[in-house]
Amino acid sequence: MLTLADHILDITENSVRADASLIEISIDEDTGKDLLKVEIRDNGSGMSPEMVKKVLDPFYTTKTVRRVGLGLPLLKDAAERSGGGFHLESYENSGTTVKATFGLRHLDRQPMGAIINIMIILIISNSDVDFFYKHRHNDRRFEMDTREIRNEIEDVPINHPEIIKYIRGIMTQGLVEIQSEA
Repeated sequence: MLTLADHILDITENSVRADASLIEISIDEDTGKDLLKVEIRDNGSGMSPEMVKKVLDPFYTTKTVRRVGLGLPLLKDAAERSGGGFHLESYENSGTTVKATFGLRHLDRQPMGAIINIMIILIISNSDVDFFYKHRHNDRRFEMDTREIRNEIEDVPINHPEIIKYIRGIMTQGLVEIQSEA
């Protein structure tokens, strides 16, 4: 995985497989503290304490198409290589939270990548799941909540091309605005 957006996609796909109906993705950039936090929280089926211990082993996976599960171990490694940390919390029938912190300006921190494209892919391919995306850059904040969008569009599918175009537009504008200096 070359970018943080790739990690977010992988972890979020795990949430979808865990039957989550709501997935919250939070990115927090604090230049003063030189800190980047990524948090993914879901309301899926969660994991037993035994499984939580196993999922950080790259040779353990619940997938049947391959014998290794590299997503969480790679994210943990990426965070630690950049001077950050990793935390996984999960409870059966209550969901999972994955938190990773990174040195924002650390030489080994992976770039963010195409987060807007990742969000669009997730929404298109999981139209029955709601996504709440929060991105903070210092004191500026952007949020996108598919539940609010669904309320506005009524019976139009969230993955309709015009709705996707709208979501891409608000995300692009919102992320540009929070990154610009006042």
